[in-house]
Amino acid sequence: MDLLAAIEPDSTDLSGSWQLASADGEFSALYHIPGDVHSALIAAEIIPHPYIGKNELQVRWVADRDWIASREFDCDPKAGARYFLDVDYLDTVAEISVNGTRVLQAENCFRRYRPDITGQLVAGTNTIDITFLSNTKAANVKQTEQPFPVPYTASNSPIPNGNMLRKPACHFGWDWNLAITPFGLYGRIRLVRVDQFRIEHVVVHQKHLESGTVHVDVDVTLHGRGTADIDVSFDGERKVRRVEHLFGEAKQRFRFTIDEPKLWWPAGHGAQNLYELHVHCDGHSETRQIGLRRVELLNDADASGSRFAIAVNGREIFCRGANWIPADALPSQATPELTRKLLQAARDANMNMIRVWGGGYYEQDFFYDTCDEFGLMVWQDFMFSCSLYPSTLSFLKEVKAEADYQVKRLQHHASIVLWCGDNELIGALTWFKESKENRDRYLVSYDRLNRTIEDALRAADPNAVWWPSSPSPGILDFGDAWHNDGKGDMHFWSVWHEGRSFDHYLDVKPRFCSEFGFQSYPSLLVARDFVVDDDDLNISSPVMDHHQRNAGGNARIAETLFRYFRFPKDFGNFVYLSQIQHGLAMRTAVEYWRSLKPHCMGTLYWQLNDTWPVASWSGLDHGGSWKALHHMAQRFFDPLIVTAHRDKQSGRYLVSAINDGPESQQISVALRTLTMSGEQKDVYRVDIDVPADRAIQVTTIDADAVPDQSVLMWTWSTPSGGESRNHLAPDTHKALKLPDPKLKVTSATEGDTLVIVISAANPAFFVMAETSSSGQFSHNVFDMIPGETVTIRFTPDDPQSLEQARRDLVIRDLYSSSHGAAE
Repeated sequence: MDLLAAIEPDSTDLSGSWQLASADGEFSALYHIPGDVHSALIAAEIIPHPYIGKNELQVRWVADRDWIASREFDCDPKAGARYFLDVDYLDTVAEISVNGTRVLQAENCFRRYRPDITGQLVAGTNTIDITFLSNTKAANVKQTEQPFPVPYTASNSPIPNGNMLRKPACHFGWDWNLAITPFGLYGRIRLVRVDQFRIEHVVVHQKHLESGTVHVDVDVTLHGRGTADIDVSFDGERKVRRVEHLFGEAKQRFRFTIDEPKLWWPAGHGAQNLYELHVHCDGHSETRQIGLRRVELLNDADASGSRFAIAVNGREIFCRGANWIPADALPSQATPELTRKLLQAARDANMNMIRVWGGGYYEQDFFYDTCDEFGLMVWQDFMFSCSLYPSTLSFLKEVKAEADYQVKRLQHHASIVLWCGDNELIGALTWFKESKENRDRYLVSYDRLNRTIEDALRAADPNAVWWPSSPSPGILDFGDAWHNDGKGDMHFWSVWHEGRSFDHYLDVKPRFCSEFGFQSYPSLLVARDFVVDDDDLNISSPVMDHHQRNAGGNARIAETLFRYFRFPKDFGNFVYLSQIQHGLAMRTAVEYWRSLKPHCMGTLYWQLNDTWPVASWSGLDHGGSWKALHHMAQRFFDPLIVTAHRDKQSGRYLVSAINDGPESQQISVALRTLTMSGEQKDVYRVDIDVPADRAIQVTTIDADAVPDQSVLMWTWSTPSGGESRNHLAPDTHKALKLPDPKLKVTSATEGDTLVIVISAANPAFFVMAETSSSGQFSHNVFDMIPGETVTIRFTPDDPQSLEQARRDLVIRDLYSSSHGAAE
């Protein structure tokens, strides 16, 4: 059950099948709401699928036309009652008419609309029409109406002026997204009867006392007039209060006292305890799931600048995670099932935080319900990204209404620990000719927008944790947070955008890095789905170029690959090596920055997921299968790890142990060298206790302790028997004279699972299993030592594809990627 959905018996669900037609009458199709118009046209075979080949360019015309969706519904209006439409996720410039009379004119995808249509209803059959006016045309018109130019990032958005509309910015294109400007109605549309009152908002405030007791204040806002009872239940306690009100909004507060609260904790720090809250009034009901927790942003000054740390229930939490973008470029495909799959992958990879990036959506209720359940903290951006924005009164009025609604809708979620004003708008002030030449004008304009957001947030939820922008050195500090690592949160992109080597990550010491990334190609399984024919399976083919949205991205992947690895023997191994280097880049950054704890208290890489099949920074392929990075992240985000890096000055290996957990851990650490012929030599062994929530130095190893044609390999194990392994090459991997590992592979089906057994006669690095089917490996991307046997399991998403997955199984490793015949 969607716990946030209103349960209203006196309502008519208007979702389902509608008739769709272009306003000029040229095209018509069946349209399913909730959903987007492009998906309806694809199903009707009016347009090709934009993910295939370069079809995207053939479907952009759809957004330049007006479209009308229509249906009929029956109604028997009750005398004295009022009737409202209840609509959300209406994207974006749209009009709704009932029986030929316009009842709503909308311009904001991020608001909920509830127009009164009592006077338009008739007994019996009624008609309702939604006219989706062209967002692209509306955006262009609004730009001409501005008192001064408001530039957008053209390198990201081939469709102009998306910053003029309160619509997901990435719909106009991004450096990982296609540009088709989708539109439609993705949420609810219902006819609701109100006899006296409807529930307008339910807002929850928590006050945690030093004694441990928690006061839970429930603010219920009603809209209407009359006399009715408000019935509120929480934690087995029920309170009923009669309300008499003449007109408009009425707010009532109910206090519940929990003397022995079961607290909600982020993943890895305790249980995700949730209480249910029920509110009933005048036949209308709403339910919330409430986690009791106290959140603080610790931003105090220190010798390096100022801290940036999240504390939950008084405990500082090192934030491990990734940035979230919309689950699919076609909103119809961003289902609750896909959303849960992506968030489950984040949780399975030992993440405890997701940043909802400011160029997409305030996600639907099921997203936050799942984060509450999984213990995934949410950094929630307001939806402004990478451009300048208007600051006219009409625009700010929309922003205020949007922020008020979204905060009141979402603030009760335990998972939301921080609200951030925007993504990279401070930086954008330095990107455009107009703002460089007249910084005062554009800085004041930005400040008006940012203050509108902050004021709306604080009015809706005075206890919310606020951060003005990402990246930002701090409140009222408009400095460079891409290169200044002393305070606030940082976006560090020098390795990718400037083509720097991976060890450049060791040159910065962020307090909290909320964006950094490196690219790789989508997996071969995904690439085969979007190419037109096998000739396109080439990194410089026109189709592969089209599925790379970052200028120079393919060249940067290739140049970096040649820096670290030997030339791959074919396209499949080019894809494989791109994913391995992707994982190595993120591992280098994350493990080093984690070793700086508590100086650094968070690493959120860019990005968790993809919106369509594309070369990108994502650790998950489009659809949710794991790329190499995600398998590697499962290990480098483990709450307990041992890591090593080379000091740039001395060349020595610095070995650290990191424990993000709430309890100390005993581990046994063993470091040895491994030659390419398979000989192992002990370098250092120790049994140590790693304190709770600490990073400690284990030892240092002299550079000459790891001879030429060797790697430093280390293991760490716990008394319970768990063991992990990692390695570091003194130079690049291409400098190693890799032996043929002589891998032997057997596979067999066992129920709905493929069991794969791999043995190695010689050292094997980055062993990775691939199949032709989407699904989940128990583990993947690992090293093997001579004589070792590893068993992994693969569970396909579709059990019917199990035998095909067995036949198409491919095992790759670093040696085979550049040796032997091409596949």
